[in-house]
Amino acid sequence: MTEKLQKVLANQGLGSRREMERWIDDGRVSVDGSVATLGDRVDETAQIRVDGHLLSRQTEKPVCRVLMYNKPEGELCSRHDPEGRPTVFDRLPGIRVGRWIAVGRLDINTSGLLLFTNDGELANRLMHPSCEVTREYAVRVFGDVSPQTLNTLKKGVELDDGMARFSTIRKRKEAGGEEESMNHWYNVTLEEGRNREVRRLWESQEVQVSRLIRVKYGPVALQKRLPQGAWVELELSEVNALRKLVQLPDETQTLVDARQSKLDHARISRMRRSVKKHKVRQEKGETAPQSKLRGKRR
Repeated sequence: MTEKLQKVLANQGLGSRREMERWIDDGRVSVDGSVATLGDRVDETAQIRVDGHLLSRQTEKPVCRVLMYNKPEGELCSRHDPEGRPTVFDRLPGIRVGRWIAVGRLDINTSGLLLFTNDGELANRLMHPSCEVTREYAVRVFGDVSPQTLNTLKKGVELDDGMARFSTIRKRKEAGGEEESMNHWYNVTLEEGRNREVRRLWESQEVQVSRLIRVKYGPVALQKRLPQGAWVELELSEVNALRKLVQLPDETQTLVDARQSKLDHARISRMRRSVKKHKVRQEKGETAPQSKLRGKRR
């Protein structure tokens, strides 16, 4: 029995399949002493090296875990930034086997829901256009938008990288006396995640986006009480809702204690204090101790 090399690497928690394909293209992976190429298949006896380091292949698949992170504006969706800017990986908990993989990306000026998982196959399917996983965003735009413009955005617009459209557009009711404001909020959905796609669609109609928040990814909605810069691990039922969406078998185990996963007042307060301390350290250029920044590895 053989499997595609990028799938084997992704299943070991090294990253998504797309990311593993880039590693193979870049010559970072070898199989039995030879530089790997896309299309290579391997069996369980193959010696795989990444950046010269032998991959210790796990015979037992780790428990599938998913984190919900409330991304603030100003953070990059990358593991490291040469300029030292904060990234979405800075505050994630430690993980014993594999590593956290971001499910899609949000640009630096976009906030809201960002999912992470240690399951490369789950991440790949959730991101793949063929699975058509719905993303929902709250968008604040400047100025009035005509019904004709909204119809155009739903029918489709030719962007630099092809046709794009919103599946739904719903105007949100303005609070109080904001009806006369020049800013208006809309909730929009689409079934792919191309770079800056939501902003580019609005901008194609000369509509200025002043704020963008992702509020839902598939069946998972951003918890309203989750502070920006904080994360919470999804319970087994939520993990399996995502797995079912992309035709993966149910996970049977979880590391989450449902009794301790609720966002009560005390937990939210702890989260806010932790986020504030981390921000202060960043501003001072300090690095927090691993045990405090990432918590216990599990």
